[in-house]
Amino acid sequence: MSDIVNEFNAYRSKMNDKILADNNKVIKRIFNLDTNAYAEGALDVKTKELLGLVASTVLRCDDCIKYHMETSYKIGLKKEEVVEALSIATLVGGTIVIPHLRRAYEFWDALETQK
Repeated sequence: MSDIVNEFNAYRSKMNDKILADNNKVIKRIFNLDTNAYAEGALDVKTKELLGLVASTVLRCDDCIKYHMETSYKIGLKKEEVVEALSIATLVGGTIVIPHLRRAYEFWDALETQK
């Protein structure tokens, strides 16, 4: 099952390299802003990742969900914390979010089995 994790990361890395190779100043600044927004600040990194996960789920962006799920996993968030955030996202987003919730659960399981 961890193939979905490896496939996602390989594709994301390949395409990010391709995008950034065009050397577009606006795109590079957006990527930089995104990176810096999730750095430690008034809110800790774990809180920011959960906020990103909730927003991504409500906006129904599977790539964004996967990114925040993997980062959450890597920084030590527990499944219970992630599921609680996903429950808020489902409440806010409504039933249309449920297919994304299914894929989020699948991705978390893949993260846990890739050790």
